[in-house]
Amino acid sequence: MTMHRVYLSLGSNLGDRAGYLREAVARLGALPETQVTAQSRVIETPPWGVTDQPAFLNMAAALETALAPEALLAAVKAIETDLGRVRTEHWGPRTVDIDILIYEGETRDTPTLRLPHPYLTQRRFVLEPLAEIAPDLVVAGKTVREWLAALEE
Repeated sequence: MTMHRVYLSLGSNLGDRAGYLREAVARLGALPETQVTAQSRVIETPPWGVTDQPAFLNMAAALETALAPEALLAAVKAIETDLGRVRTEHWGPRTVDIDILIYEGETRDTPTLRLPHPYLTQRRFVLEPLAEIAPDLVVAGKTVREWLAALEE
């Protein structure tokens, strides 16, 4: 069984935000042939896209998994649904949002899955936690640390 390193971004801005993040990480770690290998601290960030909503708690996590990208995506969506996520508005409020940022060794550009995540290098709420657990991870020719520094300029 081949294990793959995967980086995820998690966010929540409804209800028990920290509780939803903790539960999401626990459920990720309980997936078959999957373990959580790193977690960033949790940061509070203003909403992005649709700004008339509560502030988010955001974090990043790293996994080692034998699940294929599409199987992992299905599992992530099931976790979101189980934790009360309702998709009513693009970039709207949610109990939990889990994005697959990087699935090492894989690229995808399908209607359901784009790898690496298309907005990864543009969002501080993604880059700041990711830089804690993978500062030297190279994305589109620069390290996560360099992308974060470029955003700060």
